[in-house]
Parts: sequence; structure tokens; C-alpha cells
Amino acid sequence: MTGRRIDYFDDPDAPRPTRIVPGVAVAVVNEAGQLLMIRRTDNDQWSIPGGKQEVGETPIEAGRREVREETGILCEVTGLVGIFSSPRNVIEYTSNGEVRQEFSILFAGRPVGGEIATSSESQEVEWCDRNSVLKLSMTPAQRRRIRYFLEFTGEPYLE
Repeated sequence: MTGRRIDYFDDPDAPRPTRIVPGVAVAVVNEAGQLLMIRRTDNDQWSIPGGKQEVGETPIEAGRREVREETGILCEVTGLVGIFSSPRNVIEYTSNGEVRQEFSILFAGRPVGGEIATSSESQEVEWCDRNSVLKLSMTPAQRRRIRYFLEFTGEPYLE
């Protein structure tokens, strides 16, 4: 992967977004209650696996595909956690100069197969304890999503 991803949150110096691209992420939790996390290659930060939805697929299909591509784990989507689309969260891609406003659908899921493996997008893949996952280095927007997931009461977050 070439270029970097730069995440801005509540930053008055962030570049102006020019696009919104549908993205999905799946908070996959195993039977031990651990959350599947990746350390991204484009920003060296930890995150829930996810990425953009491609033409011809549903958000759920995109979520399952992204988890498989980035982690090697096959998952089942079990519910909607929320929709995060804050104009305060801007993402800049240095490889092509694209600047996006956040738009991410966060699903809950469970593993149904596969083996942990890294990819061109994930330099590390780990099952992380729910009590310590927020201690990992991550962007403020990712931290906000994970915190909401960990405190999820069944009411989806809608922004």
C-alpha cells in the first residue's frame, strides 16, 4: 500500500472533504468475549476491520468481505451498532489527495471460520480483551466507535 491515511477529528486545520464514501466495519467478538482488531498499514493505528463498500454489494456483504480480507476470519453479521457520519471526522489519503467525510456503518458480528492472517492493509491482527482494547493506539473516531460498541445497549448510534 502506498500513501498514508491521515484522520482528523474536531481539527480546525483539517482539509475540506470533497467526498463521502460508504464504509463498513464489523466488531467481531469471539466466544471468549474478545474483539477482533487490526493494526492498519496506512496509519499504524489499531482499528476494527472495515473499509469501503464496493458497487454491487450490500453493506453486510462489504463488512464480511473486509473482515475476511484484512484478518483471514470469516464472520457472520449479527446486528447494527450504528451509523457514524460526522463532518467533524475527515480522512485524507495522501496517495491520491482524496479527502472524505466519515461515513461508516458499524455492525456487530461473530466468527464462523477462518484463521488469523495479516494482509496488505493489516500489519497485525489480534483478538483483544474488551477491558484493555481502548488502551491501544487508535484514532479518536475509532476510539469513539469502539467505546460505543463496548457500551452498546441495543439502541443503534445514529449520526
